[in-house]
Amino acid sequence: MNLPIRIGMDTSKSVFQLHGVDENEAVVVRRQFRRAEMIRYFERLPPVLVAIESCGSSHHWARLLQSFGHEVKLIPPQYVKAYVKRGKNDAADAEALCEAVTRPSMRFVPVKSKERQAACMLMTVRERLVSVKSQLSNAFRSYAAEFGIVGPAGRQNVTALIKRVLEDDNLPEMARDLFRLQAEEYAAVEARLAKIEAKLMKWHREDDVSRRIATIPGVGPIGSSMLSMKAPPPETFRSGRDFAAWLGLTPKDHSTGGRQRYGGITKAGDSMLRSTLIVGATALLRHIRKGRHKPTPWLTSLLERKPPKLVAVALANKFARIAWRLMISGGVYNRPVATMPI
Repeated sequence: MNLPIRIGMDTSKSVFQLHGVDENEAVVVRRQFRRAEMIRYFERLPPVLVAIESCGSSHHWARLLQSFGHEVKLIPPQYVKAYVKRGKNDAADAEALCEAVTRPSMRFVPVKSKERQAACMLMTVRERLVSVKSQLSNAFRSYAAEFGIVGPAGRQNVTALIKRVLEDDNLPEMARDLFRLQAEEYAAVEARLAKIEAKLMKWHREDDVSRRIATIPGVGPIGSSMLSMKAPPPETFRSGRDFAAWLGLTPKDHSTGGRQRYGGITKAGDSMLRSTLIVGATALLRHIRKGRHKPTPWLTSLLERKPPKLVAVALANKFARIAWRLMISGGVYNRPVATMPI
């Protein structure tokens, strides 16, 4: 039997479906392997092109297969779907991957190193702890309101509310015990979050790209770290506009018959990265409204004509394009935000 030159591999936790073709595009491999069997198979196989859907653990398998001498391409799931002929099963997915990887215009996900994977893990752990902290503070506020204790809004006022509730002698003993338990849990989450943010700031200070991106007003160390960690190599994109489109910060295009119709933003790419840039833009607009920052002519004109949320998205789009330019050419940001056309 001929050896395959190209293999599509559909992955899961313990079962792996392979679809391979030879130089004549004839199917020579259509098999299902267990985890250990799949590893032994690729160890013995001469170097081939392997296509894997970009999903959980895909970067690990890409690194492992590359260590065996194989060329590995990671494909976004939405780009593979068009090549699934009929039905949805592992064999059809593997066949679609084997075909999709040959397309000249196909886009691929860069394989992350272990170090880059660890950096991304740092960011996702922080996001989870922030979510847990918000849940705990909201729950504490709700329980306190049931006993007529209401505090001012804002994360900065949660600690004062907790202290006020714990010092209230009019509460039933059971309620005081439960409030004390939640306060201890909130303090523990805050301590863990402080450790994670200290690690994140250390990583930010040691990363040259992140430090340079942080010079953009409104981005900050969190946004710059995420851009440095999660964005593909800047050479992947032809321009800053392409980079902003990858982040999902461009309008949806539904044009036909010579009529242009644009909707909301596409929301493609990494949702956490995109939302962080939009939050940073919103914070910058808030400072402008309070007189802490002087708006540029472009921003002033946009605020007069468009709603604030739309302006925040347009500003986040500009952040992305400036960040791409800094990643490509080096240097730091030292120009007004309005100098680049939107």
